[in-house]
Amino acid sequence: MNDEIIEKVSAVLVKAGSTFRPDQKAAYERAIASESNAKSRWVLEQVLENAKVAEKRLCPLCDDTGIPHIYLEVGANRSISGSLIDDINEGIRQGLRKLPGRPMAIKGDDMQRIDQSGGLNEDSGALAPSPILFRPCDDPDKIRLTVLMLGGGPAIRGITHRVFHRHSVDVVVDEIISRAREAVSKLGCSPCTLAIGVGRSQFEATSLMLEAMAKGNYDYQTEFEQRITSGVNAAHIGALGLGGDTSVIATFANIGPQRASGVRVVALRPCCCFEPRRATIEL
Repeated sequence: MNDEIIEKVSAVLVKAGSTFRPDQKAAYERAIASESNAKSRWVLEQVLENAKVAEKRLCPLCDDTGIPHIYLEVGANRSISGSLIDDINEGIRQGLRKLPGRPMAIKGDDMQRIDQSGGLNEDSGALAPSPILFRPCDDPDKIRLTVLMLGGGPAIRGITHRVFHRHSVDVVVDEIISRAREAVSKLGCSPCTLAIGVGRSQFEATSLMLEAMAKGNYDYQTEFEQRITSGVNAAHIGALGLGGDTSVIATFANIGPQRASGVRVVALRPCCCFEPRRATIEL
């Protein structure tokens, strides 16, 4: 095993689970400055203060420390080996123990894992990451790894569904806004960052959604993203559902190839107030 890679992966997982990025902090500061509802503004202030404390102490941003999701970009001049995947998985295990992650791995066979009758594994490191999503890297000589720590609440309120587009972007945007408003209102731990993938199948749409979380930037919003953010905020759900101007901090959308069809498949995740919890390292 490569101890240097294992340590890098371990450290980046801890950073993902404990640290707001600069653009994320700036987005909260803008939201605080513009929020007219005093109660919602207080929530925004507390979330940002919590994030600053977590970063200083390198402790989890939330009690739901999340499931590791790995986004791996591989340059044209680099290659991936089985031993590198083993090192990444070992780094994930060690990072979960250091964070520390909440023990959430379920023991037992298939049936026992479904009904949770096998009990919990006490080892934080036993929590297996999701399957790795591979993409080409923009630098041919680099391998870039992003760890996202994704919690349970957004997964419960997430939606992957068809939209009959009727040859209109407006129809798709309006349908996303409608679904997002319902999801955000039921999530609780808001304000949200909406993550959206639009693809040709459930798998592709969800993969695009994960990539949107890995690549999204709070300092830049496309017209498509701005329309969704504004449309959901117009409902005045507010932080923790208290009303106000900021139900959604930003939207991260990723639109993939489409096919000649009346249907677009949309994956939507209403990321909680601490998500996307992510950090990136070069291997």
